Order: sequence, then C-alpha cells, then structure tokens
Amino acid sequence: MKLVSNWKSAWRWMSVQFIAFAALWESIPLEAKAVLEPSTQSWITLGLLVAAGLGRMIDQGTAT
Repeated sequence: MKLVSNWKSAWRWMSVQFIAFAALWESIPLEAKAVLEPSTQSWITLGLLVAAGLGRMIDQGTAT
C-alpha cells in the first residue's frame, strides 16, 4: 500500500469531509436522532455516503 503524494492535505478533500460528517452523524446518540423519522435518518446516512463517493470523483484542483 502506498499513500497518495498529497496525503497531508487529505482533510481538504470533499470525500474525506463527507465521510467525517457521516461518522459524526453515526456517533450522535439514538435518543437525539429520535426527533427524526427513521426513514429520514437513513436518507441522511445514505446522502452523506453518496456525497463522499461523488466528492471522490470531482476534480478539486491541485491541493497545496
């Protein structure tokens, strides 16, 4: 396994940011998420993960 050359700027990548948001969302206690319908909770999770996939495919320019 080899790291990408600009791994130090990975925090700027949309894919990494959306995965971080998905992890944050999943860490919220169920009691707090209970104000939303279960289907809404699932759509939020799915939306964040799809956004991460799309963020990986979008050219975000050269990271510095």
